[in-house]
Amino acid sequence: MTDIEYNLSVVEERIAAAAKRAGRLREEITLVAVSKTKPVSAIREAMRCGIRDFGENKVQELTEKYEQIAEPLRWHLIGHLQRNKVKYIIGRTVLIHSVDSFRLAAQIEEEAAKKDCDCDILIEVNVSGEESKFGVAPENLTAVVSDIAKLSHVHIRGLMTVAPFVEDPEENRSYFKKMHDLLIDIKSKNIDNVTMEALSMGMSNDYEVAIEEGATIVRIGTSIFGERNYFKE
Repeated sequence: MTDIEYNLSVVEERIAAAAKRAGRLREEITLVAVSKTKPVSAIREAMRCGIRDFGENKVQELTEKYEQIAEPLRWHLIGHLQRNKVKYIIGRTVLIHSVDSFRLAAQIEEEAAKKDCDCDILIEVNVSGEESKFGVAPENLTAVVSDIAKLSHVHIRGLMTVAPFVEDPEENRSYFKKMHDLLIDIKSKNIDNVTMEALSMGMSNDYEVAIEEGATIVRIGTSIFGERNYFKE
């Protein structure tokens, strides 16, 4: 058994156990393997274990790997997206997790219209209020969602957050709970072109708590692939 195979088996067990504790089904949770800085060989190893959802932080890295792997995968852009990079990923991602402004959504709309395709997105929320984090402030969320919902090629599928990096994952429980409350609140407003079905939160250090608080997508890198390495294959 390879390291990645073993690591994935441990992660799977923990996802299933967290779901059970929350009275949820394992099938409700999508595992996105965060392959940033990892070589294509590592992605192929995860593919052999059945993984099809992969997350990348940078547009260039995502597009390079997209070109190198012929098999159909579900690519997620999970890092900050600059407007001048949008054109490179339209049609290549199943989901953009990190839309944090109307201006960015409008750029996605423009590029998607050019290619005559639809683009599913999540709205990134800065639920912890950290200055170093991107994301919409919770108090501005409804207004931003309402504005973006008017775009015809962009479809809001839910919310995403990057919680603080903490030693004790319990410290992030309140943020995850607040994210779930925000999701329910937006859902209750029945805004056209908005389906609050996805809640992307939780990473290697806190994904179990995130699942207990309602995450439907967890973004896990280190616990699958090991520590980051900054080389290219």
